[in-house]
Amino acid sequence: MCANFFSRFIKPKPHIVESPPPPQSVHGPGMRIPEYKNKPYFIVASVEMGNTTTKCILTGVNLETGMSYVINKHVSMSRDIRKPKSGEAIFGETLDGTKLTRESVTELVRDTLLKCHEEAHLDVNTDLDFVVRSTGVVAEMESPDQIGDFVIALANGCLIAGVPPRKMTPPMSKANQSEKLQPFSFADKVVFVGAVAGVIPPVGSTGVEMVANEMEGELAMAGIKEGAKWTDVDFRNPCISIDFGTTLDGRITSDVAREAQNPFAKTIGNFCGLAGAIPDAIVRGTGLVHERTGTALDVFGEHSVTGGLFKGGNKKVVDDYVNRCHNHIDIRIVPPERDRFGRVPVNARLAKESGIAMIGCDCGINSSELDDLVAIGAELYKKFNLATLNDVVDRVCARMALRLIDVAIDQNLVPRNASIGLTGRAAISGRKPDYILKGIIERNIFDNPNDHVVFVDDGLARGAALMGRCMNSLGKPKNPIGGVRSGPCIMNRRIKIGK
Repeated sequence: MCANFFSRFIKPKPHIVESPPPPQSVHGPGMRIPEYKNKPYFIVASVEMGNTTTKCILTGVNLETGMSYVINKHVSMSRDIRKPKSGEAIFGETLDGTKLTRESVTELVRDTLLKCHEEAHLDVNTDLDFVVRSTGVVAEMESPDQIGDFVIALANGCLIAGVPPRKMTPPMSKANQSEKLQPFSFADKVVFVGAVAGVIPPVGSTGVEMVANEMEGELAMAGIKEGAKWTDVDFRNPCISIDFGTTLDGRITSDVAREAQNPFAKTIGNFCGLAGAIPDAIVRGTGLVHERTGTALDVFGEHSVTGGLFKGGNKKVVDDYVNRCHNHIDIRIVPPERDRFGRVPVNARLAKESGIAMIGCDCGINSSELDDLVAIGAELYKKFNLATLNDVVDRVCARMALRLIDVAIDQNLVPRNASIGLTGRAAISGRKPDYILKGIIERNIFDNPNDHVVFVDDGLARGAALMGRCMNSLGKPKNPIGGVRSGPCIMNRRIKIGK
C-alpha cells in the first residue's frame, strides 16, 4: 500500500539512448589502441545530408555481441555548402532555400567523409567496411523519384573520397566478403531480399515511391531498433518509429511476422511532412538566429534535459502560445489528392490504394503558415524570456508527436503489444522526451509505457549500420533485431524459406 501511494509521485524517466564510444584496449607502455582496430568490428559510415546538418557518423558493430558503438561524428551545417558555380545545374534546395548542385553535394560529401575518418585516425580504403548514404533534402524537389539525382551525388562523393563500389552494395556471396566478416556472416544460408531490420518495404513502392524520403524512414526505424538494444525495451514488430529531423519521416510496422510462412513484418504506415522546421520557424522570430537559415539547434542545442525542476514560465502563458502554434499545424492522414504535404513530395493516392496509412504534418498548406509561427515567436520572445520560449518549443514539438500517435491510434495501428520509438532533434532534445512520455502515459495505450517507449540519438546513423549488417547478412540470432516483440529470432525461418 505504501509503495502504491508513493508511486503516484514518482515521475517515469524516458529511455534516452546515447551509446558510449567503443571500449579501449591498452597495448604496450602508454599506448591506447582502439578495440575496433584488433577485434571483429563491422565499421559503417553513415553519410547523410539533411536540410539542417550534413553528417558522417562512423559506427562500429562488435560482431561478437551485435552491439553498435559510435566511433566518431563529424557534423557541418548544410547551409554552409558552397554556392553553385557557373554552368552547374541546380537540381534542388533545402527548406531554407540553400541551392544545391550535383557537384557541390559531391564535394561536401567527400570532405565530410574524409574529415570524419581523419579525426578517428581511420583509413577510408582499409578500415571502412561499408557506406550507407541518405538525404532528407526532399522538400523542394518536384517528385519523389527526383531523389535519384541526389543519391547519385552522394555516391559520387563517396567514390571520390576513395570508397570502393563494393563497399556500397551487397556482396554477391560470402566468399566476396572480407575474412574478418565471414565467420559472422549468414550470406551462404540466406539471401538479402531488401528487408531491413525484419521489415519489408511498403507494397507498391517499387518503381514509384510513396514518399520522397522513404529511405530515411527505413533507416530511422532500423536505427531505433538498434538503439533500443541499449535498454530493456524489446523494440521489435509491431512498432511505430518517428524521426523528427527538419522534415518528418518514419514507419509503422505490423506483427504479420507471427505467421509461419512470412518471417518479415510489413510496412503499414508512413510519416511525412514537417518536424524540426516548425520550431525553427518559431525561433527565427526572436532575431537570435539568421532570419532565413537559423534553426532551434543554434539556440537550444541537441541534448535532452532530464531530472530537476524546470521553470519555463507561467503555465497558462505557455499553454496559450502552444495552442496558438498548433492552430496552424495540420496533422492527419494525407488526402489522396495531395502530391505534397509539408512541402515533401508524396504519392498519397498510391498509399491509399496500397492500404498504407500516410500520416502527415504540415503548417497551413505546404508550410504556407510558417510565417505565422515566426510572428508568434517574435511576440513571445519580446514579452517574456528565453526560458519561456524554450518550454513553448518543447511542448509544441511534444504535442506534434502525440498528435501523430493519436492519428495512428485512430487508424487502429497501435496494438497493446506495439512499441513507440522517436529520434531526431525535434523529439529528443530539451524536455521533449519527458513531455512525450507523459502524454503517452495519459493515453493509457500500454500497461507499462516505460517498457514500450524509447528515444534514440542518431537514429539514421544507427540505421545505416544495421542496413549494412542486413545487406551483408551479419545476423545475431542470440540478440535479434527482426521478429516480433518477445518472440524468437527469424533466422531459422529465413533459412528454411531459402532452402
